[in-house]
Amino acid sequence: MTQFEFAQKLHGRLRGKEIFTNEEILARDNGLVVVYGASDDLMEFEGAIYDEVNAWNGGLAWVMDNGTVIDNDNISDEEDEQMSNAGIYTIRAVWKPKELQGASWLIKTEIPHATFDIYDDENPEQIFCRGIVFALADALPSPVNGN
Repeated sequence: MTQFEFAQKLHGRLRGKEIFTNEEILARDNGLVVVYGASDDLMEFEGAIYDEVNAWNGGLAWVMDNGTVIDNDNISDEEDEQMSNAGIYTIRAVWKPKELQGASWLIKTEIPHATFDIYDDENPEQIFCRGIVFALADALPSPVNGN
């Protein structure tokens, strides 16, 4: 299954029902990572990466070469600069994005990805979050992708 097919599967879900256990397993087995904003302060990772990070203080996370993520709350300014200089991919959770009026979260990254929309459970016509799906292999440093 491709990241585009998986994003299409998730598109249109309601907040709180973003991804089910069997889909988490399917994403993991296909090397895909699903990222979305949850609550008012979390960025959730499901599938090939399973984690959550604080998204409130800038909402920035890095995909490390061992397939984990680290957020900007858990690194020093020096480490932040080193990772930026090393070209490690970032994922950013943007709270109340101007480009997605009315939404709570917009997930952004330089990693090749597909997007999906999660709608507010209290107002099903309003987007709550625009999430992303990417292949973990695309996020890891390799000579092929130049990262």
